[in-house]
Amino acid sequence: MSLALARKYRPRRFADVAVQTHVATTLRSAIEHDRVANAYLFCGPRGTGKTTLARVLAMALNCEKRRPDREPCGNCQSCDRIWAGSASLDVVEIDAASNRSVDDARDLRERAMYAPSGDDRYKVYIIDEAHMLTKEAWNTLLKIIEEPPPRVVFVFATTEPQKIANAAAPILSRVQRFDLRRMSPHDVRERLVAVLAAENVTAESDALGMLARAADGSMRDALSLTDQVLSLGTGAVTAQLVRDTLGLVHDDEILALLAIIAERRAGDVFTEVARLADHGAEFGLLLAGVTDALRGELAIALGAKPADLSELMLAALEASKGRFTPPDLLRMLHISVELEPHFRRSSQQQLLFETLLVRFALLDRTVDLEEVLKGLPGGSGSAERPSERHSERPSERPAARVSERPLDRPADRSAAPRMRDVEPRMLAEPTRPVAMAAAPTTRRDAAAARPVPPAPTVVLADAPAPIPPMQPIELNRLAGRWDDVVEAVRASGRGLVASSLAEAIPANVSNGVVTIQVASEALGAAIERASDTVLGALRVSFSGVQQIVIVRAEGTQATQKRMTEGDVIAHRVATLRKGAPLLDAAFDTLDLRLIE
Repeated sequence: MSLALARKYRPRRFADVAVQTHVATTLRSAIEHDRVANAYLFCGPRGTGKTTLARVLAMALNCEKRRPDREPCGNCQSCDRIWAGSASLDVVEIDAASNRSVDDARDLRERAMYAPSGDDRYKVYIIDEAHMLTKEAWNTLLKIIEEPPPRVVFVFATTEPQKIANAAAPILSRVQRFDLRRMSPHDVRERLVAVLAAENVTAESDALGMLARAADGSMRDALSLTDQVLSLGTGAVTAQLVRDTLGLVHDDEILALLAIIAERRAGDVFTEVARLADHGAEFGLLLAGVTDALRGELAIALGAKPADLSELMLAALEASKGRFTPPDLLRMLHISVELEPHFRRSSQQQLLFETLLVRFALLDRTVDLEEVLKGLPGGSGSAERPSERHSERPSERPAARVSERPLDRPADRSAAPRMRDVEPRMLAEPTRPVAMAAAPTTRRDAAAARPVPPAPTVVLADAPAPIPPMQPIELNRLAGRWDDVVEAVRASGRGLVASSLAEAIPANVSNGVVTIQVASEALGAAIERASDTVLGALRVSFSGVQQIVIVRAEGTQATQKRMTEGDVIAHRVATLRKGAPLLDAAFDTLDLRLIE
């Protein structure tokens, strides 16, 4: 039986380990200067060489031929047994996924107490998938990892180091951690060229690129996929052979989808996707292919040259350069990235892929925000700006600038626009007076509806905000403007009192006496000590305030009664006013009442 390429071409020396030279060089130098640590942690994606480096380290420590450069010879009996993963007295490889309990950890701790088989040898314990060990197992190994017996080395390999940090954080301070890099398609491709040359197999450039992209940074996966392709056909490794073996989509199909998007033929999306589905295309690969093509088109549009595309795809994208603008390509890539996590878990992948392509095809119907802003008064279009108008007369300075803050999204509640401050914005002819409809009034105050000003005015951001007139004290109004009272107290420098008021609620208003309900005696005492400040804050917004009374929510007869209908309405009004600034302004301006 032939040996798999991933095993046959596993490196035997530090110099043969691809990409991970920062780890290999450090380990070789540590052996050369006799500074080998008692424990190592190798982290990185799958197939990047974690177990390989652990075996090469064990081979270098126990090689029968001591080379000056401290590289293992790879040919002696000890190196052969360790490289092949066979049984060895001094090197033990353990799979933590199936040996993860505290009993397995105790057994490992007891075995580590025995000395190596020779005075010049090391006992090396390689624990793969180390993140699978339980918290109790880590606690069992903690002491022996920190202070192991002489000439004992632990090597932990994991793809998820964050799980070790969560389960056994003290372990991380007792090991030397090395993070292995994900392999780029270029590195994988170079390694595949060397392996296929050793196997006397020729390969097309596009075929090697497909294998490198399909490996997703894993050298082991790349070699396994190459083995799979070689098993299907004989002779040269062609791009078509790789597509047939791995089920990849031909570049012509991806280019046809891009043509549908570029020509805005949204209706043809369903026919084309249905045809691909009938031929057994995998929608995950289709999405990845379209995304890679859009990424390559963006790179070409910006003057770069993508290196991980096939020659056919690269030539086609360069020939069609300019059919998409960079902003459109960025939007499409952003949409694809947002869809990808949901796409993998969805059972309706065809529907998601179709709707994605339709969105791309209808992208020309979206409105450019910059064009919208140019059409607004004071926008950045051809309209003359205030600064330009005043630049001709430097001796004059504008009194104020027009506020550009959105009216329906104030920055905070204190800066919320009132209804009397909000005037309609004139879009077409700003100098023409705009007629305003009379504001609706309540049934109670229909006869006292206030007149409407004849022409709109522009609110100036630098002008002081108009002070709302005082209104008679009433429970609904007080509940709605309670936050204003709290802020007024806070502005006076009484932060502790304001915090106490924020946790209190107005319970009743009768003949100028405001009853404030608190949850504890401490809050009530804080408010009572600053009663003058609280009265001053109330009198700023309301007239007729004479006195405040503090009651507790529990333990007093006055507060143990059931809530009345008025209490419920007052609480509802306060909630509505806090969540909608415009509705809050309407309550004050139109004197609204909540009926039910």
